[in-house]
Amino acid sequence: MTIKSILKMLKARHYKKNLLFKKPARTSRNTLYEKECCYIEIWNDNNPQIKGVGECGYLYGLSADNFETYDMALNDCTENIHRYTDRYPQVFSKYPSLIFAVEQALLDLQNQGKRILFNSGFVNNKKPIEINGLIWMDNAANMIKQAVEKINNGFKCIKMKIGAIDFQEEINVIEYINNKYGKNIEIRVDANGAYNFEEAIEKLNVLKTYNIHSIEQPLKKGDCDNYKKLCEMKIIPVALDEELIGVNTYEEKKKLIEHIKPQYLVLKPSLLGGFSACEEWINIARENSCGWWITSALESNIGLNAIAQWTYTLNTNIPQGLGTGSLYINNIQSPLEVNNGKLYYNRHKSWQYNII
Repeated sequence: MTIKSILKMLKARHYKKNLLFKKPARTSRNTLYEKECCYIEIWNDNNPQIKGVGECGYLYGLSADNFETYDMALNDCTENIHRYTDRYPQVFSKYPSLIFAVEQALLDLQNQGKRILFNSGFVNNKKPIEINGLIWMDNAANMIKQAVEKINNGFKCIKMKIGAIDFQEEINVIEYINNKYGKNIEIRVDANGAYNFEEAIEKLNVLKTYNIHSIEQPLKKGDCDNYKKLCEMKIIPVALDEELIGVNTYEEKKKLIEHIKPQYLVLKPSLLGGFSACEEWINIARENSCGWWITSALESNIGLNAIAQWTYTLNTNIPQGLGTGSLYINNIQSPLEVNNGKLYYNRHKSWQYNII
């Protein structure tokens, strides 16, 4: 049987689901109470009981997806998957989260629809991935409480959202962590574009007196020249996050990194167009002596599982941003579990994924 004839047998469908946060998730941009996601299933018509599953992990107000035509593209993709399987990144270039969902589903299908996309020590030998503990915006007392809970649960790296409350309160939280735990705990802060250039310089000069590993996206997206200046100043290392979203071609990516010369990149496959797109960013980062780590983008366990399995294959040795699986009341039950600041794939636990 030819590849062309196999592709003609592929079928697909999709459905949407609202994920409900256990607690409101607050950043400098907004406060989230629920998060819409969409799943794509792909199967071979000759063997319909085996299905690959992928998640469209878009975020309204942040993703580069064209939401005006997203549903039309989604319907077109699933109705005509047999036509697009070998060229979906080009056909759906305006919909990075859709590209990633198809990439996941096809990998899953190729591996017999068992939610194992990459056969590795992560899924076979209980080898974990070290992750950061995420501290959401709140008042200082509750942020300290979150941090202490994470550290007591074995996290060695804390990622703290800043920019939405009084800066001195945020410093009080950082100071508490420094005084209590010293350099045993790595602190990353994420401003989600909260500051202008002058504010960023002022804030970074205060932050540099503490044990801060890096700051994500201190300036608003698109302020490339000021990002270049801020990175050249090297007050504390700067990590680009939202700045990467919507930059799609290899040439555009290379131009951005060579211009700004950031210290780190934060790579989110759901928002950047999948694994292949992120691997381009990684290659460019390496060419420019730029560090990087992988982060989930509030996906359910379907998307998180795919990202974690791929991340393990990259042989990273710093904490990754994959600790979002416990955020939701109605998440899909999976073998993923967090223990002692690390993400594990527990083969003794089963998936409970069903299309409703």
